[in-house]
Amino acid sequence: MNNVPISICSFSFHRLLNEGKQDIFQYIADCKGYGCAALDPWNAHLAGVQKPGVVAHAGGNPQDAQLPPIDDAMLNKVKASAEEAGIPFGCIAVDGAHIYEDDAVKRSANRALAYRWIDIAAILGAKQMRIDCGGPAELPDEVFSIIKDGYNDIIARAGDKGIEILIENHWGPSLHPDKVVQLVENINGLGLLFDTNNWAPGKQLQGWELCAKYAKACHIKTFMMDEEGNEGTLDLKPAFDKLLETGYKGTWGIESCPKEVDEYEGVRRTIILINKILGDK
Repeated sequence: MNNVPISICSFSFHRLLNEGKQDIFQYIADCKGYGCAALDPWNAHLAGVQKPGVVAHAGGNPQDAQLPPIDDAMLNKVKASAEEAGIPFGCIAVDGAHIYEDDAVKRSANRALAYRWIDIAAILGAKQMRIDCGGPAELPDEVFSIIKDGYNDIIARAGDKGIEILIENHWGPSLHPDKVVQLVENINGLGLLFDTNNWAPGKQLQGWELCAKYAKACHIKTFMMDEEGNEGTLDLKPAFDKLLETGYKGTWGIESCPKEVDEYEGVRRTIILINKILGDK
């Protein structure tokens, strides 16, 4: 179906997961059907608790997601399923283990959870893991210092297992392009999961311009597409142009959030969009 290397962030199927109509095994099967080059699960798909309320809340509130990881026995089954499908794990997007909290006890709990997700990524053979920075949008010096120290810790721990740590423009200070630049420029080894949409109001084009060069993975965010794959909310071509101009080499990650069609159709149309834009290059 696709002519370029794509991956699908499993958040694209969060409504199906919330309704109990998809799990990590079906996600892997679906990715194989779409011809994906890598698996990019949202950690809710790898959580030990997948009650509808938990999944729905986590999807809208990543800053306080409660997503306890599944155990090693289940992880081994997931790994076997991916190996049978012939698709490697790419980037695991982790909510609920962000670096900064005002309370030191909460920071410590989040760090322990981040360690566990690093171990999970290692078991699955994932190449990357996204951990949010957390913190207020203003990113005062004392908060930045805590975030920098936290990333240094998990980058070293993950690096020993061959895993690259990424920040995503997602919430908090990372919605602001200048803060993303500050973080990736001052934290050695920190890459960017570049989301085309998640920028503060009025900052999207600036985000593309300033931050595309840091992209180690990407989420092509779509909302309203027609059957020909045209996105009705925004022209995404300049974002693709910037990624290509800066030498982006990763898979073209899909994070579709369709407003008028079901999630499978949203992914299908986003694949058409990606192939259409890149086919003209």
